[in-house]
Amino acid sequence: MISVAAINQSVIDSLLGLQLFVVLFIGLHDWIPLGPLNDVKAVRMAVSPGKLFISTVLSTLPFVIGFAASAYYADAGFPRWLLWWLWISYGLAIYGMLRTWWIPYLLIDEPTRADRYQAMFGRTHAFLPVRNGIRPDTLHIALHIVLITVIILLAVISFGP
Repeated sequence: MISVAAINQSVIDSLLGLQLFVVLFIGLHDWIPLGPLNDVKAVRMAVSPGKLFISTVLSTLPFVIGFAASAYYADAGFPRWLLWWLWISYGLAIYGMLRTWWIPYLLIDEPTRADRYQAMFGRTHAFLPVRNGIRPDTLHIALHIVLITVIILLAVISFGP
């Protein structure tokens, strides 16, 4: 068990806040209009509501469990099983982020993915140029920054004093 006394409380608070952002992002970004940051109509045209619901529940669940357990153990210290859960969940999220956004954007031309992303995200706000037919939008980039920050905070908690 890692004691909270050995870890700056602000690191724990930051981790909890970022985990909450991830849960809310994954659970809501395809359902609630956020102005130019998302296009729920385009997502619904590309993915049926039933499939989108199941996908949302399944992809949100590991992060809800991790967030709930982190909130529960925040004062007492994170047990090893929770650290493993968080490392695996967020490690897989980073892998998914790289595989679905950054590798196709920077390295590999995937026309089918590019067409799908254009249909779903083509009208959302973005500040990066199009490469290989893909343009990561602002909302997903915000998520990616949060995911990387969570990994950094997990490293501080796991390997810090």
